[in-house]
Amino acid sequence: MLRRLPFPLAALGLALALSFTPAAPAAAEEGDAGIARTIQSQLDAFLADDVATAFTFASPGIRQLFRTPERFGEMVRSGYPMVWRPAEVRYLERRDIGGRIVQRVMIIDQQGGLHMLDYLMIRTDAGWQIAGVELLRGPALGA
Repeated sequence: MLRRLPFPLAALGLALALSFTPAAPAAAEEGDAGIARTIQSQLDAFLADDVATAFTFASPGIRQLFRTPERFGEMVRSGYPMVWRPAEVRYLERRDIGGRIVQRVMIIDQQGGLHMLDYLMIRTDAGWQIAGVELLRGPALGA
């Protein structure tokens, strides 16, 4: 069962996705491993209730928007509970969409619900960072 985001969160996700500059190209091997490693590191930090560390994997734009790890953590807890406490995570295809790198991730939540998310990734001096997450619904999944 896919969860529908409240309008403000969906709008925020769309605004964030549209507001970032394209990611710099990277070697395929480094990209595949680095992108998954970044997302997984953030998920691991959420599982450990370490919002300060989770916040470090967010892009500069996301950090500027939320200002503090606590505000960021509250947004994730309330808007993306499947990300806050995933039971299972699978990394699916990675795409370059108009110069933007998007990693599709399947998450099964603690109640067994299936969620598909697209992570918008950017390359910074600190490595890969998460610039936005879109929770996909029916038509975006090809259903």
